[in-house]
Amino acid sequence: MKPVLTNRAAIRTVAVIDDDEAVRDSLALLLETHDCPVVTYASAEAFLDEGDASRFACLIVDVRMDGMSGLELFAELREGSYLPPVIFLTGHGDVPMAVNALKDGASDFMEKPCDQDLLLTRVQACLSEDQQRRGNAQHQQKVVELLADLTPREREVLQEILLGKLNKQIADRLDISTKTVEVHRARIFTKMHVHSAMELAAMLKEVPTSDWFS
Repeated sequence: MKPVLTNRAAIRTVAVIDDDEAVRDSLALLLETHDCPVVTYASAEAFLDEGDASRFACLIVDVRMDGMSGLELFAELREGSYLPPVIFLTGHGDVPMAVNALKDGASDFMEKPCDQDLLLTRVQACLSEDQQRRGNAQHQQKVVELLADLTPREREVLQEILLGKLNKQIADRLDISTKTVEVHRARIFTKMHVHSAMELAAMLKEVPTSDWFS
């Protein structure tokens, strides 16, 4: 399970990673003028020295840079605990590479020189996407913490409930009494803060099965 991402509503800072100083400065001015905090980096290596991509709500990354390329940086950051939405900046010849990056999870790409209004629109979309991702991650961790409080038998009953089994079917399956199943079901609902099997299924829908009892 990924770590909790706190203060998601407060995280709006954008990182601009480009080895062209003029591009860095112009993007920083544009974003800051529209109340969007910015930190700029002259290379992928300089960004990695910071060590924490989760500090940012969006990364604007040049595809081609001296040293580590933007695509290489993206590949490395994908191995980390959290990668915010990424917008790639490309020259005309880099478009196919940028399209491939989209398939690997990048949020968008724009050709240089960028249209300012379009860039602002896409950054705002990334900020919204980042807030949603962080909210989902926090929800998942909360659910996993609730699951961790279940006993082994309650976990077995839970899995049967999610399969839509009736109490008697669960009792037969686990070789316990129907009354015992009723007790376990009630305790599960109390511990998970739900009132029905439907509500329980909805809570667990976005949580990977591998995280349920980790």
